[in-house]
Order: sequence, then structure tokens, then C-alpha cells
Amino acid sequence: MEGESYRVGKVPPEPGAAAAGIAALADAEDDQPETREGMVSEALHGERLDKAVVALAPEFSRSHLQGLIKEGQVRVDGKPAIGASQRVRAGQHIVVTLLPTEESRAFRAEALPLVVAYEDDDLLVVDKAAGMVVHPAAGNWSGTLLNGLLHRYQQSATLPRAGIVHRLDKDTSGLMVVGKTLVAVTALVRAIAAREVHRRYLAIAHGRPATSSFSVEATIGRDPQMRLRMAVVVSGKPARTDVECVATDATHSALRCTLHSGRTHQIRVHLASRGLPLVGDRLYGGRPALGIERQALHAAELAFAHPVSRRPLAFVSALPADLAPPWRGLTGSDA
Repeated sequence: MEGESYRVGKVPPEPGAAAAGIAALADAEDDQPETREGMVSEALHGERLDKAVVALAPEFSRSHLQGLIKEGQVRVDGKPAIGASQRVRAGQHIVVTLLPTEESRAFRAEALPLVVAYEDDDLLVVDKAAGMVVHPAAGNWSGTLLNGLLHRYQQSATLPRAGIVHRLDKDTSGLMVVGKTLVAVTALVRAIAAREVHRRYLAIAHGRPATSSFSVEATIGRDPQMRLRMAVVVSGKPARTDVECVATDATHSALRCTLHSGRTHQIRVHLASRGLPLVGDRLYGGRPALGIERQALHAAELAFAHPVSRRPLAFVSALPADLAPPWRGLTGSDA
């Protein structure tokens, strides 16, 4: 693809970025929580404390209120509650400090260090670090790319998913494009669906492929035996990955993988189905090796037509510090 081309090095975060992030979180936590109190009624005499607290704050889930009890946010007759299962008596005075749920705090701006490869009025390209979650979800309600985007670009709060049009797994590093306007977001989503966005990954896998290049075309869906995993299943969605073996040694292979679709965990699932699980990818049969603890997968190349001007854009991201030495050891080069 001819047009503008960008190579991304691993630039350290701007000075003070981490401190700014802490300040932003502190500001977010300055919101004064609501305190609610009441007397235990005759109808609740002898019931569990969490049931009485639900009566005080019925708009919250019981599990969230149980969490508040455990955190010491509930007092009974002036004393911290013992636990959710303690029994209450009619006439006891209950005070609840209603901290917001994690979900309600998820879509808040946080000053997180982001490596931005390119930015204009319509989009930005981010070089995501391994370990960063893209979108808030259970267990990761803060510190996500979405939180960082909300801080960097205030108008992203008006866009679906803050402009995020595709994702990388938490422990996959590399390039992502994000829309900054609704026009750009819509165009990028359509381009991805039409397979007009070029995405190539570098991977280090256990084992050696039988041929120097091959394609895996196999449908992917939820693993019926383990819901956290995806798998090659007949009922899944079509997916294709082209794989080029760059180099091997006795036990490992350096691979270039080109996506023709973007299913969840696609490269990880397709390679594992061929007996080539990623180094460090415990979920799909890999294990730590070569000094690599996380799944050895990096989104190295991203190319697409600009969603507004239609000019071609292409980006290359250098391998991060944990993957570069083992890749160099296998291939003799940096990429």
C-alpha cells in the first residue's frame, strides 16, 4: 500500500505521566459517597444483615452491598458490621456508606501513559503495551485503554466505546486504530468488516510447522468445555489466518501471522489447533520459555485507508523489550 508510512519505536511515557494518572484517580475518588441509614423493622427482625441493607438500598445488587459490608462500610448501632450473615434485631440502627459500584466508575478518564504512533483530527493509532486491557470488564474496571482515551480526548465520551473499533487481548502488545469522530468510527468499523484493514502479527510458538507457510481456515467459537477459552468448533464463525515461518530452532518457531478476520483469540486458537501454541500462552497450551512470561504475540503492522481522506496509511511497531531478544535469537534480525 503506497502512502504515508510510520515506524514506531518504544518511546517511554512522558515525564510525570504516572504521577498525573495518580492525581486523576485521586480526583475521581473525591466524589462524596452517599450515606444511608435506618432502623431495622419488625418485619426484618432475625434476618441476615445483607437483607436489611438491601431494604435500605434496593437499587444496588446484593453482591455489591455484601462487598460494602466486607469492606467495613456498614455499621450496626455504631459498630462495624461483623459480616453479611449476622442477624439483626428490630430497632437496631444501620448506617451504610454507599460507595459506587466498580462498573459505575469504569467509564472515567484516567491519565494513563499511552504510546501514540499517529494522531490527526479523525483518528489516532496507539501502540498498546502488553498488560493493558482495552475495554473495562469484570476484574478490570480501571486502567484500561478506554480510560486513557477518555482523558486524552474528552469528546471520545460521546462515541461508542470511546472510538475503539477493534481490540487486542490484554497480554498482546502492538498497534490499534481508534476513531475520534463518529464518521471515522463508522468508516473504520465498515473497513474492518470488509477486511480492508491489514493486520500482521509477530509470534513465537512452541514447536515447528511442517511447511514454511500455511493457512488455517477454521471456524472459531466459545469452547463448550471451558467458557474462558475459544476453540475451533463447527458452530463457530469463519476465520482465516495466514502463517509464514520466519525461522526455527529445535523447539521454537518465529512466525508472521496475517489476519483475514478478527475473531476473539484467533491467532492463539488457530496456532494451538496446529500444535503450535504461543510461548507463554497458558490458556491454549503454551508455557513460559525464552524469558517470555506472557503470550508471545505482537501486532507489528497495521495499514488502512484513512477513513475521511482515503489516503493510505501504514504503521510498523518495533518488538517490545520482552520479545525482541528471543525473536533476534531465532531469526538473527529484529523483525
